[in-house]
Amino acid sequence: MLLKSKKINMTDGALLPSMLLFALPLMASSVLQLLFNASDIAVVGHFGSTHSLAAVGSTTTLISLLTNFSIGLSIGTNVLASRCLGAGNLKGLRHVVHTSIALGLCSGFLAACVGLLFAPDILRLMQTPEIVFPLSVLYTRVYFFGTIPTAVYNFGAAVLYANGDTRKPLLFLIISGVTNVILNLVFVIVFHMDVAGVALATVISQTLAMCLVLRCLMRRKDDSRVYLKYIHLKTDIVVNILKLGIPAGFQSFVFSLSNMVIQSAVNSFGPVYMAGTAASQNVDCFIWIAMNAFQPTATTFISRNIGAKNYARINKITRCALMCACVTGVVLGSLAVSFGAVLLGIYTSDPASISAGLIRLRMVGVPYALCGFMDVMTGALRGLGSSLLPAVIALTGACGLRLVWIATVFQIPQYHTFECLFLSYPVSWVVTFAALSVAYYFIRRKYPKETSAV
Repeated sequence: MLLKSKKINMTDGALLPSMLLFALPLMASSVLQLLFNASDIAVVGHFGSTHSLAAVGSTTTLISLLTNFSIGLSIGTNVLASRCLGAGNLKGLRHVVHTSIALGLCSGFLAACVGLLFAPDILRLMQTPEIVFPLSVLYTRVYFFGTIPTAVYNFGAAVLYANGDTRKPLLFLIISGVTNVILNLVFVIVFHMDVAGVALATVISQTLAMCLVLRCLMRRKDDSRVYLKYIHLKTDIVVNILKLGIPAGFQSFVFSLSNMVIQSAVNSFGPVYMAGTAASQNVDCFIWIAMNAFQPTATTFISRNIGAKNYARINKITRCALMCACVTGVVLGSLAVSFGAVLLGIYTSDPASISAGLIRLRMVGVPYALCGFMDVMTGALRGLGSSLLPAVIALTGACGLRLVWIATVFQIPQYHTFECLFLSYPVSWVVTFAALSVAYYFIRRKYPKETSAV
């Protein structure tokens, strides 16, 4: 009954209830998707060794590096499909839907090839210790077989999100998430497959999620329905999706690249800090996922209203999304820090690793609402049709500043500490949000203040 479909009105009525109705299932879906890797870490952390936990945790940023690029590409589908729906352009919508599925297959295949071929080289660049290197390579190579179904799922889910349906993707991820946890336990405890087992379980679960979303799209009764024979790359649609999606995908790519540099610095502190960081990342990622749900919410709502020429709601949508992200970040960040030892204990029972994870959690968890502000403003700019500018700002303000921090401040002997390393995050969030706010002010002026007559 909870997942029963309900029509979300994006262009009329009270904003907060509609945005929450859209964002909460999306939030839950993202949390379940995150649980794929989190359950891997939890299982190997309790039924494997500290080295197994460190090996899986050390691959998190590499996996994000490539999978986030295909997720970013799907943002172009969300924006185009939302505008087609808002404008009543059903023929255009059909082309967007079928091209998106084809593009998902292509981008997933590309990510899989890159991951399988270059995983060892990238892991070495990240200074992965030799003691966990073979396990890290094994986990990564198995895991990347799942990038194709993951990419197709994300593009298919983007079509559903544009239609205001965030509940079915949630149902699909509940099913695949439960499958993932069960297979993790079976492969590791029963078959003793260790890191290969948890990676294989994730691949199977991701494939199940893809099959479910495709089945849903193939059974729709509207113009978002997918017909297998019509799945192909339509040049002009591909160009428009890539125009919006490549900057977003590249932004995610470089964010992950900067995180790889952070991970390299973490690796220099040894396996205990690597394991603690892996556990802490999985705790604070839940905070980020919850806040980040309001980024695609802002993108979808603004895109739909621009398609309907309902310009008066643009600023209201942005303010509402910022407020929601702020409340979510403050509440969850405070809870994570307050119960940090208990939460980290889910992923590891090693006291030294928990202590290291608590240091990171305190540095990142408390000010995490600032990251929510940055993400929502990025989503608002994408909804306005500007994808390159927020990507450039985010890359310069967040990624660039972190790299400069590591190359300068972190290299000073008295500041070469675990705490100082992660202080770069809140500093970069403040600077980037300020720059994105200025960009939003000028991009918003390109659209009328009031709604145009239809």
